[in-house]
This record gives sequence, C-alpha cells and structure tokens, in this order.
Amino acid sequence: MGYKEEYRSKLVTADEAVKAVKSGDWIEYGAFAGQVVELDKALAKRKDELFDVKIRGTSRMYAPEVVNVDPLNAHFTYNSTHVGAAERILGDKGLCWHLPVLYHEQPRYYRDHIRTNVLFLTVPAMDDRGYFNFGPQVSHAMALCETADTIILEVNPNMPRCLGGFQEAVHISKVSMITEANWALPELPPIVPSETDQKIASLIMERLEDGDCLQLGIGGMPNAVGALIAESDLKDLGIHTEMFVDSFVDMIEAGRVTGARKNIDKYKVVCTFALGGKKTYDYVDNNPRVAFYPVDYTNDPFVVAKNDKVVAINNCVEVDILGQVCSESSGTRQISGTGGQLDFTYGAYRSKGGRAFICMSSTYLKKGAPMSRIKSTLTPGAVVTVPRTMVHYLVTENGVAELKGRTLWERAEAVISIAHPDFRDQLIKEAEEIGAWRRSNKR
Repeated sequence: MGYKEEYRSKLVTADEAVKAVKSGDWIEYGAFAGQVVELDKALAKRKDELFDVKIRGTSRMYAPEVVNVDPLNAHFTYNSTHVGAAERILGDKGLCWHLPVLYHEQPRYYRDHIRTNVLFLTVPAMDDRGYFNFGPQVSHAMALCETADTIILEVNPNMPRCLGGFQEAVHISKVSMITEANWALPELPPIVPSETDQKIASLIMERLEDGDCLQLGIGGMPNAVGALIAESDLKDLGIHTEMFVDSFVDMIEAGRVTGARKNIDKYKVVCTFALGGKKTYDYVDNNPRVAFYPVDYTNDPFVVAKNDKVVAINNCVEVDILGQVCSESSGTRQISGTGGQLDFTYGAYRSKGGRAFICMSSTYLKKGAPMSRIKSTLTPGAVVTVPRTMVHYLVTENGVAELKGRTLWERAEAVISIAHPDFRDQLIKEAEEIGAWRRSNKR
C-alpha cells in the first residue's frame, strides 16, 4: 500500500476519531499554536457519556471546548504544563490545573513518568515520503508519539512546515487515525513596549556585543530589545532559543543575525517552538535557516553552554532582596510556568562569556497604588522560579544589579539600589529586620 492509500485508509471524521477516548483516559492536546480544534469540539460532544477524562495542553490561547461545555469538571479535567493567558483565567475558576515542569526535562517526563492514552496532534499536510511534520511545536512532540497508546492527527494545511533539527516529524505508519481541519493559527497580539520596557532594553543593549548568541523570552521588554537590536550596528549575532517570536524576524531581516560565530548549529537559528503573528509563521515555513529541535536539546543547559557568549533575556514577576526570582505566580495564583527561564539562566552563565538577564519594572499598580516588585521576602505562596544561587543580572529601569559572587548583605544592597526610589528606605528597614543589612551598606 502506498502512503496516499494508507492516508485514505486512516482518514476519519473528528467525531469518529474521538470514539477512541474512554472514561478515565489521559488525553494530550499538543502545545502552543498546534493544539487541536476540531478534535476538541468533537470530544466535547461526548461529554455526557464520558467521565474522569484528563486532558493536558500547553499554553492554549483560548478555552478548549471540553471546558466550555463542562464548567463543573464533572466529565473533563483540563491541565496545562505552561499556563497561558486564557488558561490563567480558567485556573481562577478552578478549570485549569498546572503541571509543573522543568522544560528541558519534559520529554523525559513522558518517557519515564506520564501515561498518555490518546494523543491529539495538529500537523501540516503529509509529505511524499509519508511523514507528518510537527510544525511550530516540535518541543516534546516526539516523546508523545513514542509513548501514546493511540495517535490521532488533525491535519491542517495552514500549519507551517518547520524543518529540523531532529525529531521534527512522525511517519504515517505510527499513526492510528487522521482527521482534517482548516483553521487559522492563533496569533499573539502585538505587544507595544512601554517606556519602562524601553529603558530596561537600553540598559541591556549597553551590555551586548558582536557575536552574542541570543535567547529571548516573551513580553514587551524582550520585544523592545529585539527592536533595538534590529536598529543597531551589532554584527554576527546568533540565535539559540526555546521560543521563536516576531522580534527575531526583525533582527534577521535587518542583517544582525548570521550565526557565523556559533560553535554548534553554525549559521542556523535554533528553537523548539514558534508563537507569534503571521510574520513569524510565514518566516519559519519551510525555511532551512531555522532548525526546530526537541526541547531536551534546545533547553538543555549543557547544550546551551556549548555556544560562546550566550545571552538570555527574560522577565519576572517579583524578586526578594537576596535575589530569589518568582516568574510564574502571583502569590499562590499560577500565572505562567517555569518554562525555559531556569534552563537558559543556568546555560547562559555556563557559556564562555555568557550573560543571563532577568528583568522587571520596579513597580506595578494594585488598586491604583504603586507597589514594589522588589520585596524583602517574596509574597507568601510565591514560587521560586530561579534560585538566588543561579541569578546573574537583575535589571529594572533604575539600573542593573550583578549578583554572582555577592554575599547576602552585598546582594541586598545591589538589589535595593535598582528598586524604585520611593521604596528603598522601607526595603532597607526590612533588610535590617531580617539581618541582611550591614551598618556600612550604602544608602
């Protein structure tokens, strides 16, 4: 049987495909821009005949239909390994549960610890050799395919074909059923950097050099860095990142990125998933310059460190005066995930000449009143995303604090120095109360 004939033999409607799901099963929905739509709708129709079906996704950009039809979690329970904006709202209602992951380890979780009964995965059209590319969600997709009891693909011609790397495609011989769909990829809305973002970005730009190898997180500040890089005269930058975003396209098209000084994947732009606007999806489609790898390669700190001068730039929620970083919760409220921040903070510092920047505005508004993001101790319940021992640079609009090699009192002094001036005296008082302030410290 040829591949086209095998395709037709496995092609079913979404309603037919979801009959593979049984009560008590664990179902995977895929990740990021590639999470299934039609299979989700079809599974939701079976609500009344199914119980205790557990679903895992990653940063879904809108509520899955199985949640919409079952607001009491009587039939379906939705879980996410990295809480996105829509999932955050669901979590506030008790409709999304977080599965904490250290992102570079996630493929191993599936191979060694997690049971998957049915995998739903969106892919581009099959190629002439019977392979389905994973599109912009290579991440942990191969580990899912290796371990799931049943693989059901949702073929969507709008998905870009993202070249490897390795482990970026699955063969039709491994697939149980195929459905077809035609929906537009979800796009991140444009993020306009604030004045504070621009100031932080300018402080980081002062510390960038020709030949640096970049990782950028998501948000206004990394976007601002990307825009400034595109307008700069920096040369021969490289990219080794987890997430490929719009600002990378701007840098590449401006001629700032060549990858010529990378030690591994020379000349290649390396990532594990893409999430952005049409500009991003069009750029990565069938583009041999961009290599998509599984996350246990891109985010492994020891792989990251093989390149020289790796620069990791990420955001956080709050920091304490000793340097503990929370980037994923507001108190006990889960608002994000560890993601690759810890991976790249560690990997960048291990890199020869590497630098890891964790950034934040010094204040935020709560009920109209300014509050400091720098605290004497983290908010009760806050998750420590990056331990104080791993933090290299902290950056606010007020300056840059380097924490490597500093004692507790030196850390307190450095961190308080980049807090908003209105909060510094109170932070010093609190530092004294917890024994983190010397009499000779600068004020």
